[in-house]
Amino acid sequence: MMEESLFSNLAGRPLADRMRPNELDGIVGQEHLLGPDGPLRRMIDSGKLSSFILWGPPGCGKTTAARIMANNTSLHFTALSAVFSGIADLRKAFEEAASRRLAGKGTLLFVDEIHRFNRAQQDGFLPYVENGTVVLVGATTENPSFELNSALLSRCKVFVMNPLDDAALEKIIVRAENVVGKSLPVTPEAREELRKMADGDGRYCVNLIESVFDSVRPGEILDLESLGKIIQKRAPMYDKDKEGHYNLISALHKSLRGSDVDAALYWAARMIKGGEDPLYILRRLTRFAMEDVSLADPDALQVAVNAWDTYERLGSPEGDIAIAELVIYLATAPKSNSAYTAWSAALRAADRFSSLNPPAHILNAPTKLMTELGYGKGYVYDHDTKDGFSGQNYFPEGMPRMKLYNPTDRGFESEIRRRLDWWDSLRRKKRS
Repeated sequence: MMEESLFSNLAGRPLADRMRPNELDGIVGQEHLLGPDGPLRRMIDSGKLSSFILWGPPGCGKTTAARIMANNTSLHFTALSAVFSGIADLRKAFEEAASRRLAGKGTLLFVDEIHRFNRAQQDGFLPYVENGTVVLVGATTENPSFELNSALLSRCKVFVMNPLDDAALEKIIVRAENVVGKSLPVTPEAREELRKMADGDGRYCVNLIESVFDSVRPGEILDLESLGKIIQKRAPMYDKDKEGHYNLISALHKSLRGSDVDAALYWAARMIKGGEDPLYILRRLTRFAMEDVSLADPDALQVAVNAWDTYERLGSPEGDIAIAELVIYLATAPKSNSAYTAWSAALRAADRFSSLNPPAHILNAPTKLMTELGYGKGYVYDHDTKDGFSGQNYFPEGMPRMKLYNPTDRGFESEIRRRLDWWDSLRRKKRS
């Protein structure tokens, strides 16, 4: 249980605890949920709470919102953390909630980091949520679609909380100044840099503010350089095993497809700084060279393989330049997915016409019997023709001729299209 450790007044309270708001209006940056017409605001004001999940990054106000709900509801408030709690804690919480229910009082069960409970533990919530023993409020930094059971999700609304923007972080700084009773001793440029360093995390912003107040000498005003000396740079927020991993590689892939070289470089750098395996990035870039650049620039695949080989030989940090060069090459290359779509169409055609034999004229006839059966009869050797093109049909009899590959007019594929158009014209002439 965490009722004491989460929400009690402690001696020597840190600035974050002293600044914690007691009313919904004190939560910044979540107007879409907590504004006058926000769905969470309406639910809390009505006093009729149903189970829901708060999904958002660290420091966006999830725990604070839960604390305020505890103060504005007739429900008994119980708090658990999935980091520190197990089956025994859950069982005790449910038993106590069941006893209160018999006495006519409901329970709001707040579970921080709910995604850390395993699937079996999450299943344990279901009967108590279904029969109303508890109103479950879960907080998570991970995508509920991936981390929570579908059965539990079907019984809970999901409210998405956003990282705090610059205006919200400035409100936090002003609130801290009011609590401390003096202005933050930094230049305007350093104040702006402090907000950037917080990177949308209100809790981290407060910790930075407290570090500044604790570190400055009387009368000292910190500039950018001085601020950097007393505040350690925050580690990038990235978990290569969680949703951030997939979000960033998706951002990189789509930036490349959109030929935005600068955005692509940024996302690649974010992944490297976050600790992503460079070989994973190179594998995805090689896939991009095949699927999205393809024959519009046939050299792209070789450049990707060369970059991969270079990185494996050099490692980081020298090999990181190979990744950067590949990102630049792919982002600025002409794009085509025609080979990808052609292969998909070919697979569908193979499913549809799966039992037809090749036409007899293109079959080899190594035996007398096969010759008698017509194997190879009528086959025209293309090199013996005037144009080096016979125009014969190579699809099975009974299958219509299909146009599977449609090259673009971009890059090298414009030359491929010219060749195909010429062969098509010859084929029409030979049939007329």
